[in-house]
Amino acid sequence: MVMEIANRRSKNGSVIIVGAGPGGLAASILLAAAGMRVRIIERLPMVGGRTSTIQADGFRFDLGPTFFLYPRVLNEIMRVAGTTLSREVDLVRLDPQYRLIFGAGGTLDCTPNAAEMERQIAALAPTDAGGFERFLCENRRKLELMQPCLENAFHSWRDLINPGLLRFLPALQPHRSIDAYLRRFFSDERTRLAFSFQSKYLGMSPFRCPSLFSILSFLEYEYGVFHPIGGCGAITAALARVAQRLGVEINLDEPVKELLLENKRAVGVRTQRRIYRADAVVVNADFARAMSRLVPDTSRRRWTEKKLAGKKFSCSTFMLYLGIEGRYDRPHHNIYMSRNYERNLDEIENRHVLSRQDPSFYVQNASVTDATLAPSGMSTLYVLAPVTHQHPNVDWKKEKAGFRALLLKQIEKAGFGNVEPRIRFEHMITPLEWDKQYEIHLGATFNLSHNLGQLLHLRPRNRFEDLPGVYLVGGGTHPGSGLPVIFESARITSRLLCDDLGIEAPRMEEQVDSHGLPNPLEVLT
Repeated sequence: MVMEIANRRSKNGSVIIVGAGPGGLAASILLAAAGMRVRIIERLPMVGGRTSTIQADGFRFDLGPTFFLYPRVLNEIMRVAGTTLSREVDLVRLDPQYRLIFGAGGTLDCTPNAAEMERQIAALAPTDAGGFERFLCENRRKLELMQPCLENAFHSWRDLINPGLLRFLPALQPHRSIDAYLRRFFSDERTRLAFSFQSKYLGMSPFRCPSLFSILSFLEYEYGVFHPIGGCGAITAALARVAQRLGVEINLDEPVKELLLENKRAVGVRTQRRIYRADAVVVNADFARAMSRLVPDTSRRRWTEKKLAGKKFSCSTFMLYLGIEGRYDRPHHNIYMSRNYERNLDEIENRHVLSRQDPSFYVQNASVTDATLAPSGMSTLYVLAPVTHQHPNVDWKKEKAGFRALLLKQIEKAGFGNVEPRIRFEHMITPLEWDKQYEIHLGATFNLSHNLGQLLHLRPRNRFEDLPGVYLVGGGTHPGSGLPVIFESARITSRLLCDDLGIEAPRMEEQVDSHGLPNPLEVLT
């Protein structure tokens, strides 16, 4: 296969990809498999972007995502390159998927075992018994209806006006929030939170996130929550290996300074070292920051600085990466929800202040699953608290020490005790570092918010509407954030680019389950 691709490369044109995040790496594989000459140019000295690895003193941490869901899409991309996901990465399916600790009282060890999950829900909230099976059944159908939205480009409102999509809209109920939708199945607020906190993967509150995204929790139960041995950074490392086998050139530690425009069309990029020319440019960098840094405001129409300033951006995250003496007999993923969860989210999203009474948090105790992440007898704790994106209300230079102390106290509620004396390595990231060091606009780690006014054709489009020759991939474009969705954006973008250049895009193969839906578990074998 590699030789066949090399033979086509001389006549199928060239593309530059700005950024070696998961979307850019996946797109590079698809475009190289189509016979194009592909070069990735990455600002940082490593691949992965937010899905890279922090390594120090024998400890390894995922920088950003720690959940790996719905491997079907990535496996299909790997198959295009003549390999499979299981050959490249060792995946462990987690059970329990995670432990939920409710500040209002009670816990759930969430499991894909439906009977056990029903038993736990009935013990926590007896009136909600039976709701879990009904939720799975309805969202199985919802995912089937939503597949066209996730797999196809949306260039304008006209793409919404087709008989198939319009017929399904009443069943999808996009105007309702996830919390409102879940009231059909669960009366207890804690149970609803168990199936709606996943909206935080998009940086949104379940009280405002469109009910379309109830499929996020469904995907976890239907198809599993996985841990890649070595962390999610092992996924992007594998993508880079596979891309290079196909002839993709990856330039690291080389910031792009500007997009080169001729007759209002992108024809390449200028870095701090040289000029690179190509037939097309794919931008995988943070969308708002990349537009501000790489493209003059006068060359943009729909996404000017003024219009970007009027958009809604996601929350950010406060991060602690802790190398710990000893091990913890706690689940791999632990999620604590504030006693007053709605107030906690209001402080983050609307008031833009720090939650000082009872902030929600997440702790990954990955060493319980993966011994490769820490020296013998040690473990890693990855601690995350959702916080406001960069805002004048919070000065992180002044607040970070106090919020660190609060968060270390908070994680005692998840059973981790007094962590401070056991810390042997520590690294902290606040929204300030996400903004300045990682070049994420406002430190909004989940990109543009996923409200109805910023979805489908109202999101930056995969074929970027402001500049011919520019394409977008990643969480800032359609379909949105989250690794499986980002990989889907790579497929959409690559297909559009190939169509525009008259190149045959790689053919995707998929296997389906008994419901007629793509089955990620079967395709891994």
